[in-house]
Amino acid sequence: MSRTSTAASLSATSPAATSPAATSPAAPDARAAAPRPLARIAALTCALFTATTALATTTEATATTTMAATTAAEATRHTKKRLARKKSIKRKLTRGQIAASAALAQLGVSFSWGGGSTKGPTLGIGRGAATRGFDCSGLTLYAWSRAGVRLSHYTGAQFRQGRRIARTARRAGDLLFFGGGGGDPTHVALYLGGGLMVHAPKTGDVVRTTSFLNSSYYRAVYRGAVRPG
Repeated sequence: MSRTSTAASLSATSPAATSPAATSPAAPDARAAAPRPLARIAALTCALFTATTALATTTEATATTTMAATTAAEATRHTKKRLARKKSIKRKLTRGQIAASAALAQLGVSFSWGGGSTKGPTLGIGRGAATRGFDCSGLTLYAWSRAGVRLSHYTGAQFRQGRRIARTARRAGDLLFFGGGGGDPTHVALYLGGGLMVHAPKTGDVVRTTSFLNSSYYRAVYRGAVRPG
């Protein structure tokens, strides 16, 4: 056999000649295809993390909204309770207490002869014409008007506009009368309790409180107590 024939025979039977890579250049590379499942897992993990984060954010927002609603509801309940307590306290006040409170709100207002009405201090008459304020019966008629009871603007008339109250039964708001001997009393005040009264004493003075039980003058001329209405 010639050298040329032998070389051709070896070339035909060479492994390189029968290699799949040589005969199938388009065949897929197994090493290049291997990373694809890992890429899918990474993508799924990322999607799962994103979904979990979104769910956590939504849950947190819902919890915050729920907490805010609960706080608002709690504040509303407290406000309603406070208003209910205030209304309850207001309902429990007697008319006398309302009158006494109204008179105390006028502390410091000038005495004015003939002054005072159901609306408050006014210019008086005579020596009180230039002064806005209350005289003794003007203060008591104003105070009791706040409690829904209308009184005359005269001490003697007020002495007969209610029922007489014993010393031991006096309550806040009761009218205390002084002076006048056997005729009409000449001065009236509102009882506060504990021996105190609020009144408009005289020209040149102002509405003030006085401990009449500690006053020798008022104790000596005390005429009694009346509860209007």
